[in-house]
Formats: sequence, C-alpha cells, structure tokens
Amino acid sequence: MRKRFLAIVLLTSISCFAQLDEILKKAQSAAQGTNGDTAGLSQGKIAYGLMEALRISTSNAVARTGRPDGFLKNEAIKILLPDKLKAVGKGMRLMGMGAQVDELEIGMNRAAEQAAPKAKAIFLDALKQMTFTDARQILTGSDTAATQYFKRTSSADLTTEFSPIVHHAMENVGVVKQYNSLLQSAPGGTALAGNFDLDKYVVGKTLDGLFFTLGQEEKKIRKNPAAQTTDLLKEVFGQLRK
Repeated sequence: MRKRFLAIVLLTSISCFAQLDEILKKAQSAAQGTNGDTAGLSQGKIAYGLMEALRISTSNAVARTGRPDGFLKNEAIKILLPDKLKAVGKGMRLMGMGAQVDELEIGMNRAAEQAAPKAKAIFLDALKQMTFTDARQILTGSDTAATQYFKRTSSADLTTEFSPIVHHAMENVGVVKQYNSLLQSAPGGTALAGNFDLDKYVVGKTLDGLFFTLGQEEKKIRKNPAAQTTDLLKEVFGQLRK
C-alpha cells in the first residue's frame, strides 16, 4: 500500500507537467504541505527526493566521464583496442611498436571524454518525457531501473550527438592517422582497412561507459548514505531503507 501511494504521488506530478522545473516545484510544494498532514508531507518529499536523485545521478555520471582521464584512468570503462584489432595490436607490440598502440587507445578515450558532457542536456530532456509507466518502473524496479530508462530513451539521441564530436576529436588528437598507420604497419592490418568503422566503435564504447557509470551512481544514491548529498535525499532514502 505504501509503495502504491508513493507511486501515485510521483506519477501524478510527472504526468501533469511537461517541464522538469515545474515537476520539481510541484513536488517541493507538496513536500512543504499546507494542511499539517504529516503523511502527505512525507509522500511529497519522497516524490521530490526521487526526482532529485535522478538529477544528481545523471549529473555525477556526466561529470565523472566527461573530464580528462574520465575514461582513460577508469579501468571499468577504459576503451581498449576493438577485438578485430587485438591481434594486430599484439603483433605491433612484439615488433617494438607498442607506443603506437598506446597512442591509439589514448586518443579513443580522449574522444569519449570530450563527447560525454553533451549527455547532460539529453538526460534532462529524457526526464521531461518520463511517462506514468516509466516512473512506476523506476520507483519499484531494480537498483539500476533509472539507468535502464535513460538507456532506452536516450541512446539514439546520444549516438547522434556524440558521433560528430567523436569523429572531430579523433581527428584532432591524431587517432585516425594512428589507426591508419597501425593498419599499414602491422601484419594482416591491411585486410581490415575499410572493413571496420572506428568512429562507430568509439561512440558505442562511450555510451557503454556512460551508462555503466550512471548505474553505479544510481546504486550509490539508493543504498549508500554517504552518496545522499542533500538533507532531502538523506531523509527520503533513509526512510525507504527502514
């Protein structure tokens, strides 16, 4: 009964307003209350707290990935040579040309780091489009239910936004040149020329890393009191753990 009532409060807020700011204002107004009803006050705070959690988790994920070394120094999401090039890369290292392989990997990660900040606005747009069903699934779903929602609704827009940024960034840092040089220099490399879309690979791995990080941020806010960085989040998620 409690979960269903919480869902009604949250979903009513979401379905009635198109803009995120308006959703938050209405939920905050409910949290403040006007009739002295403690139960109503608590439910309003939970609705507002969930929206704040989504905003904070997406902002944190973008901030962690969209900075220097956000991908490169994070082993969980670091972009490595694609499987089709691993044999080529291994041959290059055996020939004493490992530095070229390293430069290619560094360039791919730098491109991902430059693209990631564009995700923030797209995630906010996805919040504005949240439906009754989406909100119910996030409220009652798994520890990464919100991440799955963003992955489902934002991947196409993120791919469109990231693709030119990744291509331009890889050209600027010399990835394309390094890639072509690697194919020309390594045994069997020329067979791959024209048969592999490096841009598409890097964009896909950028999305994978971003959503992985978002999932970690969502889990922390749901479960870890230290990640609940505002009084509202501490109060709301502290109550839900009871």
